[in-house]
Amino acid sequence: MTKRSKVIVLWAVVLVQAICAAFFITEFSIEVIGKGAPLFTWQLHELVEISANVGLVLGLGLGVFLVAEIMARNRKVEGQLRVVSGEFNKLLEEHFKNWALTPSEKDVAYFAIKGMSNAEIAGLRETSEGTVKAQMNAVYKKAGVVSRTQLLGYFIEELMADSPMPSAA
Repeated sequence: MTKRSKVIVLWAVVLVQAICAAFFITEFSIEVIGKGAPLFTWQLHELVEISANVGLVLGLGLGVFLVAEIMARNRKVEGQLRVVSGEFNKLLEEHFKNWALTPSEKDVAYFAIKGMSNAEIAGLRETSEGTVKAQMNAVYKKAGVVSRTQLLGYFIEELMADSPMPSAA
């Protein structure tokens, strides 16, 4: 089933459920007020009531189906994210090894790539900001870049190396 047809079916069932709900609300309101002649024969009334119940059950079934589908898709996406995350960590480790970073420089580089400031990194590592700045400068030199932005850009470029370039519109 295509995405478009799923959307059409979903909205059709929502419409059927809305009609069913309107029927039950109208019927309940008429019974509470206790006035008015029946709108149609009892046979037709029973047929409409059965149809409304079937519509609600179909809506429930579709709801269960969609929740199961969403959960399956979520599991798939989470699995893909774990793979990508693991691959990114492998990429970082590979480059850190090639650059011969010290353990402290690796830690600082990881935190910097995660977007932390020098002050935040210093707080986590229980060192001074000056030490973090010196370690970051050593990382930049070994990586052949001059800033945190270029360091991050280096890894983004690595990840996108096999991706096709978008065409100019």
